[in-house]
Parts: sequence; structure tokens; C-alpha cells
Amino acid sequence: MSALEHGFADVKTAKSSGFSAVARRAAISSALGSALEWLDFTAYGAVAATVLPAQFFPTMDPGTAILASFATFGVGFFARPAGGLVLGVLGDRLGRKSVLLFTLILMGLASFLIGCLPTYASIGLWAPALLVALRFMQGFALGGEATGAQLLTMEHAPANQRGLFGSFINMGAPVSQVLANLLLFLIAATITPEQFMSFGWRIPFLMSLLLVMLGVYIRLKVEETPAFEHMKAHENDGPRQTSPLAVLRTHGGTVLRLTLFWAAPSACFYVVTVFSLGYVTKTVGVSNQTAFLCLMGANLVAVITTAIGGAASDHFGRKPPSIVASIIMLVIALIYFPLLGTGNVFLIFLAMSIFIGSIQAQSGILPAFFAEPFPTSVRYTGSALAYTTANLAFSGPAPFVAAWLMQSSGGQVWVLTVMCLALIVMSLIALLASPETRNFELDRSE
Repeated sequence: MSALEHGFADVKTAKSSGFSAVARRAAISSALGSALEWLDFTAYGAVAATVLPAQFFPTMDPGTAILASFATFGVGFFARPAGGLVLGVLGDRLGRKSVLLFTLILMGLASFLIGCLPTYASIGLWAPALLVALRFMQGFALGGEATGAQLLTMEHAPANQRGLFGSFINMGAPVSQVLANLLLFLIAATITPEQFMSFGWRIPFLMSLLLVMLGVYIRLKVEETPAFEHMKAHENDGPRQTSPLAVLRTHGGTVLRLTLFWAAPSACFYVVTVFSLGYVTKTVGVSNQTAFLCLMGANLVAVITTAIGGAASDHFGRKPPSIVASIIMLVIALIYFPLLGTGNVFLIFLAMSIFIGSIQAQSGILPAFFAEPFPTSVRYTGSALAYTTANLAFSGPAPFVAAWLMQSSGGQVWVLTVMCLALIVMSLIALLASPETRNFELDRSE
């Protein structure tokens, strides 16, 4: 029996346990809620490569316009540390559930307003200015959501299944990629290119209002976590230091290792899912519909590898599966852009599938690996610091830096290969320097 099958068997045999029922409900609600938020965030990434340059930066030459569009994409990542820090502190003080309700509503409102936003042709410079502001709101919300949803699940999950349960949360990213690209593919296939550029790209954002209503209903059904309730019951045992500076003083080494570990998966993910779309459509000459379809198929593969990574970490520890996935990333990075450059649809799909699949296998391990090193009183803040800092420093700039490197080198893809390889080696070193955390208790005070 495989690690994944064994993990699902464990969940099935534990159905009679009340704790397991609560854990399953928390995992499902967190996964669905995260998928809804990631859908909005991901849809922006897709249109940033294909639509926004012409709609919001039409006075610039094409090369500068794509850089400006990717810069607005990066604004969301610059906002994520602010959201992670502010909402992380609130999550450690007020509870995981309340903060997650707020993040879902904020993300939905920002995304809906992006769908309603007039273009440069209608309101001039106000269009890109408002786009940046709404993108900041998206990033702020996701900064609190990404860590909070993981902790809501981790602190409910059985100790021997934290990897598997946590992997359900990070299925939200590839699932959102599938849904966002499926929506854009269907829209692009059923209307003319002119109609898609005019209003078709807005549809995923306008749908946010209905999706948020569903997400809020789901979140209201979830209980606060046992670890947080245990901490609240013993909060008079001593003062709690939950400020980011206090967390850095006591757990700075852990935050740094986790930040560097997540550098390569987070940056390479957006190189594949955002920059690659522009590269294969504008440089290689593949149609938008085909590019969306390849990326959608690759993310379906990634949904499976996310669960495999989480389940494997329950049986072998958090580090061994992560090391294997990092080595696979290293190998595929060497040949990724040459495979895209062939223009062969199967090879493009294969390259995207292996790259995203190896990234998402680590993403399946991330919730447990980021939650376990911190005590309950600072777990939200500490995890958010590491996760959002990695996204700020590496994810957000990745599509912009990739586009700039391509333009500076005259279209030479080897510079992108070098960039990805350097990040992967750095992350692998940080991973090897990190302790194994599988047997750490989550409701400890220190």
C-alpha cells in the first residue's frame, strides 16, 4: 500500500472518532476557503500575462507594458507580509477562525472590484492606480489566509496525519490554477479575442461575490482549534510575546531557515504559472487556449502530488520527501525552457507537470513543516513571517525578474535556468540545515 493510500485508509478508519470528524470538517472548510481565495489571486496572475498590458498600460511599448503588468502582480506579494504580520498577531490573540472569516471577505471584495474596474481608456491613470490598490488588498488578505488556513487544519488534525491533512489545504493553489485557467480557456474559446480583451477576462473576478458567500457559510461551521483553546485556558501562566519582533528574537533562526527553504518553490511556481504563459504565447507562438489547457492539465497532476507529499511526510518525516522533490526540481529546471521552446504541446505539458508537480509535493508538506517548529502562542505570527517573507522576496518579483532577464539578454532562456537553479540550491541547503519536526507536539507552550 502506498503512503497516500495508507494515509487515506487511516482517515477512513478513524471516522468514528469525534476528533476526526472535527478534523475533517476543518480540513474541508480550510481547503475550500483557500481554493476560493487562491482562485481570485491566480486569475489575476493569468490575465497579468495576457490582458492587463493592453487594458491598463496601452501607452507603453509592449515590453515595458508587460513589465508594468508583472509589477502590479508583484504588489500582491508585497502586501502579503503586511497581511501576514497584522493578521498573524491577531490570529494568535483572537483565534484562527475570526481572522479567516475576515480574510475571505476582504479577498472577495477586492477581486469583485477588479472585475468592475474601468480601463485606462475610460479613466486614464486612475485605472492602473486603482488596480494597484485592489491588488494590495488581495495580497493583504492572502497573507493572513495562507497561514491561518494551514494552522486551522494542523491544530485540528490527528498528530500522525498532520502531513496528509495539511496537504488538503495546499491543494487550493493547484485547484485554483485549474479552475482559473479552465474558466479563462472556456471564455476564450466561446467568445472572440476582442470580446475576451474587452469583458471576458472580468468574469472570474465578478464571480467572487457568490464564491465568498459560499466560503463564509463554510467557515462559520468550523470550531476554534483545540491548541488555541488550550493556550487561552492557560494564558495566565505567563505573559505572551506575539509581536513580530519578539518572535524574531526567540525564533529568528527558524523563520530564516523556513523562508529560504520556501524561496525556490514559491518563486519557481510563479515562473511556471505566470511568466510561462506569456513566454509560450508571445515568444514561442502557442495560442492562449493551448497554453491555458497545458497549465490546467499540469495543475491537475499537481493536485495529486500535493497529497502524495503530505502523506509521505507522515511516514518518512518532513525532510526526506522534500529533499526528493527538490532534486526533481533541480533536474527539470535544467531542461524546462528548452522544452517549452520546442512548441510541442505534449512536451510543454510534460515540462509544466513535472515542475509544478515537484513544487506542489513540497507544498503538501509545508503546512506541517511550518506549523510544528513554533509554540501555539506565536505559531500564526512565526509561520506567517516565514511564508510571507519568502513570497515577498522571491515569489512576487519572479515574473518581473524573469521578463527583465529575458529582455536584457536578448531573449536567452539560459538566464532563467540559472535563476531557477540558484534558488533551488539555496532552498535545498536551508532544508538540509532544518530539524525534523514530525514528532513535535502542537499544543506545547514553548
